[in-house]
Order: sequence, then structure tokens, then C-alpha cells
Amino acid sequence: MGLQSFHDILNASVTCAKTVAESDVLLFAGITGDFSPNHVDEEAMRATAYGGRIAHGALLVGYMSRASTLIVEKCGALNETHYPVSLGYDRVRFLKGVRIGDTVTVTYTITALDAAKLRSSAAIEMKNQRGETVAVATHVLAWLKR
Repeated sequence: MGLQSFHDILNASVTCAKTVAESDVLLFAGITGDFSPNHVDEEAMRATAYGGRIAHGALLVGYMSRASTLIVEKCGALNETHYPVSLGYDRVRFLKGVRIGDTVTVTYTITALDAAKLRSSAAIEMKNQRGETVAVATHVLAWLKR
């Protein structure tokens, strides 16, 4: 059963996982034009502390966006009266490189509500398959009345 009201969404949480494929990184490079050696030159990156290519930070934010879509879907009846719109991601930090082949798990938890502005804030944490935190952020959603 979905969440019924704005106040019900406090502490709501979702988790989703994604294995970072080479095609994800290369297609993202093509879409954005970001062909930095960090993402496309395995030979150059092999000699770095990362030991090989790493995913774009903005691609990781895209995986976070998937989690925000899942939390909205979880909100059930609230979606009949309100339309959620992302206001952005704050305090985004990439703490460790994410390599091609890594599986990242995103946990998205609504941690605060502003009832006067109809906004929610969520803590986002992304971990790799070894349980290491690789990225964090705060996401703000506005809940527009329909």
C-alpha cells in the first residue's frame, strides 16, 4: 500500500542496485561529450590509484535519480493529489572511484519535510559491492498540488 499523505513520507526509504557496465560509461561519454581519460582510457588510468577507468560522477547522480523515481512510486495516493518535481541534489560528494563492473547500491531515505513549502529532503548513500560508501548527496523534491 502506498503512502497516503505528505506527512506519511517522512522516513520512507528505497534501495536499488546497478552494475556499472562498460556500455553505461561509453554511452554516457557520448551523450555528454565527456571523453576524459578517467572514463575512456583504461591504459592511462591503470597507472593511477584507481587502477583503471572510473564512471562519471554525473552518471552516478543518474543512478541516484532512479532511486528518487522509486520513492515517488512508493508514495501511492499522495501522487493523486501532488506532483513531485526535483529541485536538485545538494552536497554531492564522490568518495571513492566506481569502476566498470562494480555494483552500486543506492539507499534513498526521506529525512526532513517542510510542510509550508511542501518539500522533502532525502539522504542518499551509494555503496559498492564491498560495502564501501562511494557517493553521498541530499535530494530535494517539491510536491506541487495538482
